[in-house]
Amino acid sequence: MQVEELKTLVLNTLDDMKAQDVVALDVRNHTAITDIMIVASGTSGRHVRAIAETVAYRAKESGEAPLGSEGLNEGEWALVDLNSVVLHVMLPKVRDFYNLERLWSAPAPLVPIAVPA
Repeated sequence: MQVEELKTLVLNTLDDMKAQDVVALDVRNHTAITDIMIVASGTSGRHVRAIAETVAYRAKESGEAPLGSEGLNEGEWALVDLNSVVLHVMLPKVRDFYNLERLWSAPAPLVPIAVPA
């Protein structure tokens, strides 16, 4: 699956799951780890887990099995690694504390990718 198709699948799933404050960042010029980083918030630990698990399930169903996932037991911050797309789903207080958007804009300003409404 191409990067753009995978990004769209993740963003559509986040929309279906009612994730909040979704931000997609193109980080290909900043790291070799991934191409797109998506950050979203969930309303509770259960919501964070459900979002991450659903994204992983739909990606696998589309032939793009996750390389791994973290934080599903705790539910404060879940990560789903889809190789070219990495998803971070967090509770708002955790997201505010770590502020990944600011962290990744340190090497150079990042331009957010348009997220479907």
